[in-house]
Amino acid sequence: MQIPGPDTRVVELRVHGILGTTGDALTDSVASVDVAGDGVGRIVRPADRLRRPVPGPMLTAGDRTVPRIVEGYVWGGMTSGGWAKASWALMFPFALSNVAHWMLPPPKPGSAVGGALSHVLRALLRVSALLLTMLFVAQLAVVLLDLLAAQCLRPGAQCLTYVPESLRAVPSVRAVPAMLLLGLIVLLMHRLSSVSWKVSGAWKSFGGRGDNSRHSARAAVLPGANVVADPDTPALRALHVVGALAVISVLALGGPLTPSADPRWLFAELLLVVSLGGTLLLDDPSGMGSGPVAAVVRGLLSRTARRSVVAAAGVLLFSVAILPGSLNGPLPGSGSTVDVITVGLLLTCVGMAVLLVPAALLARPGWSSVPRDLRPWAGGWMAAPVLMLACMLGAGFGAGLALTLRQALGAPEFLRLPAAYDDVALFWGSAAVLLAVGGAGLGCWMLIRRWFPHGTDDVPAQVALLHAGRQQDQRNAAGSWRMADVQRRYSHHVLLLVAAVLTASTVLALGLRAWNFPRTEWADWLRTLGVLALGLLAAGLLRMVQLAAKERTAGRYLGILCDLTLFWPREAHPVVPPCYALKVVPELAARAAEHLAEPDTRVVLVGHSQGSLLAAVATARLLESLPEADRERVGLVTAGSQLQWAYPRAFPGVVPHESLRDLAGSLSGRWRSLCRGTDPLGGAVTTWNRQVFDGMLIGVGLRPDGSHGPLPPATRGPTGALVLGGDHWLPDPQRGPFSFRRWVPGVLGHSDYSGDPEWDRAVAMAAGLEIPVRGATLPLRTPAATAVAQAADPLGALSEPHRASEADEARRGAAASTGCVAPADDPAPGEDATVTDLLGWDPDEAAESDEAAASTAARAADEDPPSRSALPEITDPRGRVAPWERGNALRAADR
Repeated sequence: MQIPGPDTRVVELRVHGILGTTGDALTDSVASVDVAGDGVGRIVRPADRLRRPVPGPMLTAGDRTVPRIVEGYVWGGMTSGGWAKASWALMFPFALSNVAHWMLPPPKPGSAVGGALSHVLRALLRVSALLLTMLFVAQLAVVLLDLLAAQCLRPGAQCLTYVPESLRAVPSVRAVPAMLLLGLIVLLMHRLSSVSWKVSGAWKSFGGRGDNSRHSARAAVLPGANVVADPDTPALRALHVVGALAVISVLALGGPLTPSADPRWLFAELLLVVSLGGTLLLDDPSGMGSGPVAAVVRGLLSRTARRSVVAAAGVLLFSVAILPGSLNGPLPGSGSTVDVITVGLLLTCVGMAVLLVPAALLARPGWSSVPRDLRPWAGGWMAAPVLMLACMLGAGFGAGLALTLRQALGAPEFLRLPAAYDDVALFWGSAAVLLAVGGAGLGCWMLIRRWFPHGTDDVPAQVALLHAGRQQDQRNAAGSWRMADVQRRYSHHVLLLVAAVLTASTVLALGLRAWNFPRTEWADWLRTLGVLALGLLAAGLLRMVQLAAKERTAGRYLGILCDLTLFWPREAHPVVPPCYALKVVPELAARAAEHLAEPDTRVVLVGHSQGSLLAAVATARLLESLPEADRERVGLVTAGSQLQWAYPRAFPGVVPHESLRDLAGSLSGRWRSLCRGTDPLGGAVTTWNRQVFDGMLIGVGLRPDGSHGPLPPATRGPTGALVLGGDHWLPDPQRGPFSFRRWVPGVLGHSDYSGDPEWDRAVAMAAGLEIPVRGATLPLRTPAATAVAQAADPLGALSEPHRASEADEARRGAAASTGCVAPADDPAPGEDATVTDLLGWDPDEAAESDEAAASTAARAADEDPPSRSALPEITDPRGRVAPWERGNALRAADR
């Protein structure tokens, strides 16, 4: 590690999480100003009253202070704001199908069967996404062409009576507006899929030297190494446009299952075959290779060929609009078109669910060495329920729109919809009942877990250790710790429950239709409930879009969907909004490289929540592109992160556990993670299997040398935080108030991590200015010893851990042999600092009282020990100032 010199400075580059934020909040300042960026991705700094950028507060490390520059990358404008971005919520089923691709388990290296299964699964996902596009357009065609043009506006219909009969008598007058509107919607979808965020030129000159990112078909080496743009997206986009236009034409010409002598019907069927076949054969460049099939597909999907096929589909749609045929009643092609697409979606979902089982089993050896709580959700099978949820939401929104519009037109008895819509209504009615029952049961179970914890002690051991001596804080934090733990452990079970409910409802609806069961009262009741649920779904989503476009707060909350789904590049479905990660990650790395061009500058990338994923991926890209000497000046801090409990488990092929281990090894201890047990969205990142043993927090985690295993016991920071490995467990509520620091009372959970004083200490460690020291201000090892040691030793909890007896060493050796804690015989490099160096006082001054304290402790051991909630508070010695506060105190004295 490079030794800091007199000109050393630290640049703290922050990235916010979901819901976006302002530059002022991101930089913890009363005003901020842009210093770089293009207006979409903004680099901001704190500003003075004249709107000039100013440096951040000095960073204290031990007894010295180091200049610090605070910068923030604001990317919230990429996912929220205005009508255009608000309408992206309508594409949510498409985005879910695209996310399902990134949830696939990685193929087993060197396995032909695993590679073949990976190819088939990706092909099924692409076909499912195409069918979703076709279903969406077909449902709009049912509304505009069938329900309105063919039924509501037919001659003599008692619907929209203000339309003159002279216009109703000409079929093309009714068909052309509907067809033009459908064509415009397809054109807008094509336009949306063509938009991408432009990366600044700084990254192009920097990243071109060594961008080792690989495509999604390959396994990741570092976090997000395969999150790159797919070069086949333009071809996939053209196939979706062709399929959408062909579906509209087929629906108007009688449906896909009714042969017709009209040559336009044959041409439309040919376009559908081309669209489905091209989507099925199109694959990642790394998977296609250079064989004959790949060459033929590439030639057929060249830029000229794509434009020609799209133009031919547009001409076909125009001809159908001019000569639509009979529009004097329900169109016969509506029902068959919707049925065929729906059946195709169900078959692909079933195929995905079946083939994912052997694919996950083949990939299982890749995470068999990982603890069970960190393994992929559902054994790597989560892509199947996510895809099914996307399909059911897509089908439900279109059906809800049609059913709601039929009711709004005021003549539901004269307007007919395809029979599949009754099945969809029955499906959603039964799903609503099952979801209500399941939600009620889940809510009761969570309340029981919160208010009636298992065991006799109502305060978890780690809570008692973290809030030693503060019983009120222990009580306030205990419930939040349990609730947050339940949410992190079982959040994916909610998705599995929803998938199970949707599957049961689908089987019920298909069974009733396949066996032609007579309509019963309970079935009609379920259909009515389903119509109500679908109407609320469609109306609620449209209302959210309207509010998001007009009100900033509503737009930010709707932006949660975009923030979580639009991180992933277009892969399975091209008709999704642009991926912000493809812009944020390279620009973060480029900004860090600009600062690293100055030899005395150290850069620490800091990410909160979703920003922690962006910061980790950017750090991995940066380390791959920098020379060896410059990598030691890069650090990473994550706060409230999901990099352990969510992303490696949901996306095992993108953020596997091994990639986090390699990143931690590349940073050599300069990855610090701030976490709170009360945070339901963020958790530990570098440690697991934590437990309180003999009054010490121990566990297993990532080591600075790139391995993982038992870690030394946690140390206590000056403000009460427990530091185990790379994780800093913050007391919540905070200790304090502290002088010269902003203090926030109450349980904070997922918010305001930068307000904790441990934030600065973590940044200093990530910058290589401070090394975590084993045994610094540790709590006492046993509650009984704690009670008597403070009476015998005025330094109490601060001195006792550094005078470990032979019995203590024996206990440590026994714990290490069981895999709980590493033995302390050979301290790690940089961990031999003394308490005198850290806090400025000598524990040997109290050595004379050791014998008396030991005898008193022996007598107290025979008595009943106090409960964990009665542990005395761990404080600094009287008359001493915490190291992180000395610089501020000295500056105040100088003034």
